[in-house]
Amino acid sequence: MNVGKTLFAQIMEFIPWTSFGRIVNRYGGNAGVRRMTCAEQFRVMAFAQLTWRESLRDIEVTLGANAGKLYAMGLRHAIHRSTLADANELRDWRIWSDLAALLIRRARKLYCDDSPGLDLVNTVYALDSTTIDLCLSLFDWAPFRTTKAAIKLHTLLDLRGAIPAFIHISDGKMGDVTVLDILAIEAGAFYIMDRGYLDFSRLYRMHQAGAFFVTRAKSNMIARRVYSAASDRTTGVICDQTIALKGFYPIKHYPEHLRRIRFKDPETGKTLIFLTNNTTLPPLTIAALYKSRWQVELFFKWIKQHLRIKKFLGNSENAVKTQIWCAVSTYVLIAIVKKELQLNASLYTLLQILSVSVFEKTQLLYALQSDQRASEMPLDANQLNLFDF
Repeated sequence: MNVGKTLFAQIMEFIPWTSFGRIVNRYGGNAGVRRMTCAEQFRVMAFAQLTWRESLRDIEVTLGANAGKLYAMGLRHAIHRSTLADANELRDWRIWSDLAALLIRRARKLYCDDSPGLDLVNTVYALDSTTIDLCLSLFDWAPFRTTKAAIKLHTLLDLRGAIPAFIHISDGKMGDVTVLDILAIEAGAFYIMDRGYLDFSRLYRMHQAGAFFVTRAKSNMIARRVYSAASDRTTGVICDQTIALKGFYPIKHYPEHLRRIRFKDPETGKTLIFLTNNTTLPPLTIAALYKSRWQVELFFKWIKQHLRIKKFLGNSENAVKTQIWCAVSTYVLIAIVKKELQLNASLYTLLQILSVSVFEKTQLLYALQSDQRASEMPLDANQLNLFDF
């Protein structure tokens, strides 16, 4: 029972603070700190994410208006924007990156039995990136174009629960395909990618690692047909072929055969050409796998709409990465709460509830339940009942 604790305090109980303390010690995050520890900094940044604060002054004013509730949030002192700005500027962003990785590992264990909607026992990942535009004069460390700065979020999304298994933050100039050089490949897993990741030498390394990939062919790809399997055109599968690449460099980079599936989407009428190194799955399953890649697009759209990463609280690289990793940690934290409490509501609904009720003192389970279950919430023992005659 969490009687007397605010919803925010109950959410923070899902953070493994002992493990977080070891992360802070690893980077010396609390060295010489007098006012705001790393734990307090994360609480403030998580509060800003959950309540949609968009500036340092906004955070300072909101918390100042609730000064009597700061201690219940785990904050020992009043929050000043200069103190928070200095903390975001100076403390190593890897503290928050490691915290996010810790929460991600926990979330993936919770969602490991969830099905991505495909009849597969393999782990299915969707790989893509999104660009966040910045002002070049303020963020000169993130060059993109002549008059614009930007950062990229390269994300590998585990489709079981839509949990990001890997995130890499780079400047806007980093090509999408180069992230394959730093990605740890999991044998037996499926990696779903668009044409931006079509690099035969990198795909061959993935093939040698025992992983499967599904991507789309480019229009200028040259290959010869080795074998054609029977296909039912009424299902949309035009052809299912085994092919060999042509050309000196393509053959050198991918010396083995590939599978090419030409599929006409019955919904849009578009013809898509898929490339994969998997030779056993039915062609319709390959098409369904590629269609599931849109979940990572929905993930990017979701975090841009509901997490505060469009307006940054600092201009330095460290401050920007700190805010992004705190946003990711908050997203994964709410996903953990949803699974631990076995809630049916969507993450969007949970965030909407928390955004207006973080200071409410009620049980977290009842506060985040649907209206039907919330109506069953028992009365507080100290609450008078005017109609109990």
